Amino acid sequence: MCTYEQKKMSPLLTVLSVIFALHGYTSDRATASDPDPLQDFCIPNIKWGYGRAARLETVPCKNSSEATTDDFVFSGLKKPAGTFSNMGISALSVTPQIFPGLNTLGMSFVRADIKVGGINAPHFHPRATELTYVLQGKVYSGFVDSANRVFAKVIEEGEVMVFPRGLVHFQMNVGESPATVFGCFNSQNPGVQKIPSAIFGSEIKDELLEKAFGMNSKQIDKLRRKFAPKD
Repeated sequence: MCTYEQKKMSPLLTVLSVIFALHGYTSDRATASDPDPLQDFCIPNIKWGYGRAARLETVPCKNSSEATTDDFVFSGLKKPAGTFSNMGISALSVTPQIFPGLNTLGMSFVRADIKVGGINAPHFHPRATELTYVLQGKVYSGFVDSANRVFAKVIEEGEVMVFPRGLVHFQMNVGESPATVFGCFNSQNPGVQKIPSAIFGSEIKDELLEKAFGMNSKQIDKLRRKFAPKD
């Protein structure tokens, strides 16, 4: 007999199965973000410093005979990642660095938990399209195209929205309870560029920012302190 939790999770499993199948289909029909694999799978060989490698493709594969079922199972999405940011979001990105079975398969995913009123600030992924699925809650979600047209609406439990590769997108919990969303990317290394941090947390000259945003030096300095990289 199915438990309540199994029944609750089954729509998610169905959607993710469709997402993964679509990724596999489209990768054969268009230029993919990641190169096609040359073998069934490639579990990074930790003996060669996998954990410290900046690029996994430089790490040799473990002999396929040494692969185990556990290499292809990840159990870290059962609960929120932990600490919430000052924007009210806690996210866990799942890439080959923590789930070796994903290596060379051209995909990765993320779980994000958003407090009531919390936001996932405007950002974009330079190397991947994202499909986001709402597991629970009500989330105002959208993206901005290259003509500055906004495509946004509130999506609820069981609904999916796609964010095209390289376009700025955002999310905000507009419900009365915490929200949980799962995102899937068609790259094992989608990258992320958060707009506020990229602008005010970088070393762009103050003079340029003042002219671009019509702000004075005190206002720029305040934003720099807010979005400066954390050690």
